[in-house]
Amino acid sequence: MSVAPSSDDRVARITKAIRVIPDFPKPGILFQDITTLLLDPVAFKDTIDLFVERYKDKDISVVAGPVISEEYSLEYGTDKIEMHVGAVQEGERALVIDDLIATGGTLCAAISLLERVGVKVVECACVIELPELKGRDRLGDKPLFVLVS
Repeated sequence: MSVAPSSDDRVARITKAIRVIPDFPKPGILFQDITTLLLDPVAFKDTIDLFVERYKDKDISVVAGPVISEEYSLEYGTDKIEMHVGAVQEGERALVIDDLIATGGTLCAAISLLERVGVKVVECACVIELPELKGRDRLGDKPLFVLVS
C-alpha cells in the first residue's frame, strides 16, 4: 500500500480541506466532497505538488482521467465513463488520477478503457481512499498511491 506520509503537514491540510457529507447521495454513505479542497488554494497546491513529486521521474507519457465507453458500479449505483477515440495512443504509459477510490469501480473502468486501446497503466493515484470499501483489492496488480486514507 502506498500512501503519502501522514507526518507531512500538506496531507493534514488536504484532509482538513475535504468536506464530509453524511447520508449523501443516499443513507449510509459518507460523501467525500473535494469541492472545498479545490477552493482552498494552499491545500489544492499541496495536492498537486505531492502528485508531481511522486511522478516527475516515472516516465509518464500521458495522465488519464475518466474519459470509447465503460460502465461500472459504484457503492450507490452505476455510471459510465467515455474516452475520445485517439485521446491516447497504443504504447503510451498512463497515470490514472481520480479524486477518491471507494469500491474501485471508476478506476477499474478507466484502466479497462486504456488497456483496450493498448495503453499501459503504470499506476493509479487518488486524493482520498475509503479503505473499508476495499476498492484497492479490485485493482489487481495496479499500484495505487493515495494522499488521504
